[in-house]
Amino acid sequence: MTMSGKERAEFRAHANRLTATVHAGQQGITGALLHSLDDALRTRELVKVALGKQGDLSAKEAAGQMAAAVKAEVIQVIGKTVTLYRHNPKLERKRGDAPPWVV
Repeated sequence: MTMSGKERAEFRAHANRLTATVHAGQQGITGALLHSLDDALRTRELVKVALGKQGDLSAKEAAGQMAAAVKAEVIQVIGKTVTLYRHNPKLERKRGDAPPWVV
């Protein structure tokens, strides 16, 4: 599923109010990091990741690797912060409810 520019812009607007829920340490992209990212995406769908020192990887490369590993879309990369989105059809939604990333 490829996202349209309009959809991506909408998610970027929502992401402005989010704080990073997943933090990548100096070990970089580890199994534990991907597991916690997968959990966060399952419950919230839209997640910010704060990157530490990633060795030779740029923030965009790290974002691409994380997105591919958890089957998510990269919404934006700003400095060392990456925003990812993955739709979860199993989340219960009612009309008028706030989106799952608004906690």
